[in-house]
Amino acid sequence: MRVPFRERNPVPIGLAGLAAIVLALVAVMNLSGVPFVGGGTTYTAAFAEAAGLRENEEVRIAGVKVGKVTALDLEGDHVKVTFEVNDDVRLGELTRAEIKIKTVLGSHYLSLVPRGPGRQDPHRQIPVSRTATPFEILPAVSQLSQRVQAIDVKQLAASFDTLSATFKDSPEEVRASLRGLRRLSATIASRDDQLHQLVGRAKDVTQVLADRNQQITKLVEDADAILRAVRARRAVIHELLINTVALTQQLNGLIADNEEQLRPALANLQRVNRILLKNQDNLDRILQLWAPFARQFTDAAGTGRWVDSYIQNLIPIPNHFETRPQPGQPQQQRQQPGRGGSPPASPSANPLPFLP
Repeated sequence: MRVPFRERNPVPIGLAGLAAIVLALVAVMNLSGVPFVGGGTTYTAAFAEAAGLRENEEVRIAGVKVGKVTALDLEGDHVKVTFEVNDDVRLGELTRAEIKIKTVLGSHYLSLVPRGPGRQDPHRQIPVSRTATPFEILPAVSQLSQRVQAIDVKQLAASFDTLSATFKDSPEEVRASLRGLRRLSATIASRDDQLHQLVGRAKDVTQVLADRNQQITKLVEDADAILRAVRARRAVIHELLINTVALTQQLNGLIADNEEQLRPALANLQRVNRILLKNQDNLDRILQLWAPFARQFTDAAGTGRWVDSYIQNLIPIPNHFETRPQPGQPQQQRQQPGRGGSPPASPSANPLPFLP
């Protein structure tokens, strides 16, 4: 018989509920460690030193957070750093890991540089050869101050006294070297303004180059485009050279096969050339006379399917043509034919106006 819920013992029910709540809290607190829920993929890297890196600090790729550091353990002569990376991040087989300073106050982060093909095996540790640690200024200054405080001033002064006494009896060559160094230092000190000016001008040159950065980049891109075009035409140029060589071989073979026939032709051509050179003046004269002849022949034969021509002074001048008196001369009586002949014609008058 089933017992109603209200009539059951509340103690076991309360204990069971409390246990369920505790288990839920534990699961929520360790949710990142539950597989297929969160946390991503776990990798390990070996560093020569921890360099101040702590747990829960960020893991970044190109400045973007992709995970966090989960543990740091001492493993032999190096530090083993365990970190988690999101599942959608691909790390190549040659991935590098570096510890970098995040803030001056001492915060750090783990920087990853994905390299290489394939994927980094989570079970394979990134070796020390592919990891790097930062140089921290504060520990270095602290160690320097400790080293300086540990110096024995009296012993250092005695060492300088001994050094000066040693150089006091040193040979002339050593003294000359020291004097040369002193003059060199004095020369450099005297050229301090010029060195500052040189550095300033170098800065101006650097600024000009920085201002022309886009133009230089465009020039490099254009040169790269030209190189790509030449590379693209490389096969065509190579084929052209091969065909040129083949054509040269064919021409050489043709000349070799027809040398007996070509030699007399070349000899005759040379003789013709000599004859033309000998008669060069005559050829030039022919070309000079050809122009008026062609012009006159074109005028004579250009009116139809015949040639216009005439014979001058073939018949005598008729007596009934008179010469016109020139201005200022007296009128002459025209004589009848057969009565004393015809009057003399003026040499400047044209008796036949229809003829040229």
